[in-house]
Amino acid sequence: MISIFVTLNAIKPSFDMNNSVKFLCILGASFLMSSCVSMKQFKDLQGQYDTCTSENSRLKMENEQLTVNNKEYASKVDNLQKSIQSLVADTLARHEKIDELEQQLDKLTRDYSTLSETQDAIIKGSSRETSRLLKQLQNTEDELQKKEDALKTIENNLKTERANLDQLKAELEQRNARTLELEKILARKDSAVNSIRQKVASALLGFENEGLSVKILNGKVYVSLEEKLLFKSGSITVEPKGINALKKLAKVLEQNPDINITIEGHTDTDPVIPSAAMKDNWDLSVKRATSIVRILLDGTHIDPKRLIASGRGEFMPVDPGKTPEAKQKNRRTEIILTPKLDELFN
Repeated sequence: MISIFVTLNAIKPSFDMNNSVKFLCILGASFLMSSCVSMKQFKDLQGQYDTCTSENSRLKMENEQLTVNNKEYASKVDNLQKSIQSLVADTLARHEKIDELEQQLDKLTRDYSTLSETQDAIIKGSSRETSRLLKQLQNTEDELQKKEDALKTIENNLKTERANLDQLKAELEQRNARTLELEKILARKDSAVNSIRQKVASALLGFENEGLSVKILNGKVYVSLEEKLLFKSGSITVEPKGINALKKLAKVLEQNPDINITIEGHTDTDPVIPSAAMKDNWDLSVKRATSIVRILLDGTHIDPKRLIASGRGEFMPVDPGKTPEAKQKNRRTEIILTPKLDELFN
């Protein structure tokens, strides 16, 4: 009996309402046939029956709900299919309309091109002569403008050249004036140089045969004194005859304060004997010039600023020869008298 209920319980999900009636009949018969079953077993079977009944009711409700949902979905599918068919028909109609419009557009485009070509031909036929005349007029105006520009350029250049010419004339006049002034200054300078030469030559007239000469060179007066007039060989002490000549020269220089004085000592190529006081010909030439400066300043009012003592050694010979005569000429002292050229430089 228990096995029957288990079997029924296993197959209950597949029951519907008609099967439920059959199930109750079978259950009643089974109960009558098994009246000998205990009350506990009956209660268990009754519980199982109630459970099956409840599950059957639930499944029935779900089946009904699924049936309703299925009908709704079917209705929606029908509606969607109808909408798709409508959209397809509308799309076909639109394509046909577009094709028709494109054909009309092509026709209008061809008509427009034909009309445009006709219009262009008409315009070109009437405007060709006008264009030619306008071009000719434009060329004429361009040529005229070029000529006007060239004329203006020439006028501006002429004005500039006139201004430059006027400026050059003014500068030339100024240069002429300066040139005349410089010529006058140079003339005064040359006159001063000649005057000082004459004064020096007159003062030293008695020494011309003693190794003294006076000449003008490059606008300066050169008083050249040979060694034999001033010094003994290798000495820096001026001999009495040389002192006498220098004192007479100092009087002339004292009376002419506008004369600058440079004393240059010169030697030959023979080296001096080195010593503590004399190392070489440079020392000899400088110290001889210094000795002469001291004699010119001694007892006179000559401004020391006017004097320059310098030594040239053997490097500026008057005779490059190696003979005794050439060496004698090179052993000399030159007193160079230069008029002050402040006025000329200004």
